[in-house]
Amino acid sequence: MTDAGLAETAFHFLETLQPTRLIASPELARRTGVGRVLLKIEADRPLGNFKQLGGMFAGLLALARRPAGAPAHLICASDGNHGLAVTAAAQSAGAKASVFLPDTVTAVRAERIRGLGGEVIWVAGTYDDAVEAAAAFAARGEGVLIADTAPDPADPVVHDVMAGYAALARELYDQLREAGASPTHLYVQAGVGGLAAALVDSLAETMSGPRRTFAVEPRAAACVAAALRAGRPVQIDGDLHTSAEMLSCGLASAPALEVLRRRGVGSVLVDEDRLAAAVRALGDATGVASTASGAAGLAGLLEVAEQPALRVEHGLTEDSVVLLVVTEGAAE
Repeated sequence: MTDAGLAETAFHFLETLQPTRLIASPELARRTGVGRVLLKIEADRPLGNFKQLGGMFAGLLALARRPAGAPAHLICASDGNHGLAVTAAAQSAGAKASVFLPDTVTAVRAERIRGLGGEVIWVAGTYDDAVEAAAAFAARGEGVLIADTAPDPADPVVHDVMAGYAALARELYDQLREAGASPTHLYVQAGVGGLAAALVDSLAETMSGPRRTFAVEPRAAACVAAALRAGRPVQIDGDLHTSAEMLSCGLASAPALEVLRRRGVGSVLVDEDRLAAAVRALGDATGVASTASGAAGLAGLLEVAEQPALRVEHGLTEDSVVLLVVTEGAAE
């Protein structure tokens, strides 16, 4: 496929997406004492998660833009889902993919990447260690790095990844209108912050007052909260261990942070019990099976809804319309 053809394919991919479901849960609304709870079900994507949007789009564009003579080889770090999406982009273009995974990633997630033809390279340590290893590999000229995080706020590939995520918001425009809903609150899970940034930037004008948006993170891996406090990405301490494996990140993305700060995004931290309770609550109320990562936005809502002082701080009332994203299906 020509470079021009790859670029056309990237944009065609976004333009021809089949929208995932937006569902209402009266039961969750009753439980949390709000007017409506709406959930975008990203488990419906062909790869089972929202990362397909960013990894496919950015991967195909990067192949189209690579310098003459550069290898058709995509490289990335991942906790699993981003690597799967980048591998799918490589497969569709007849290219190679190498995915650096921290050794905490499950064998099931690694096998899904291999099943699409991707090479898995294990890295001892955390996701952040995998990010460094992938960047070093790409810096040797081995291929094109498709990162979903970067220290440079202007990093073009990370912006392409977030532009892919924004397709989710474009689906929501029509779905929210059809549902007669204008969200007052958005609770969205954050790993390095890319999805949260894409959504708050894209949905700002579709929300109603008080227009409150929050990044939800596991307490053990709250790198976005630390970055929001410091005004810049800062490496957090600890082993980052959490059941929300896709959110186990120690350093926020600078491009994402720039958006989150500009939009005044707040922070909600949740513990492991709350994450587990959210998975159960989601399944009981909607029949949707997910993981601690996928249901983390709901965990954030539950955390706030059950504490009167936090409800007041967040402006959460019986009339609030809360939007959540279920970012992935249940682990296989």
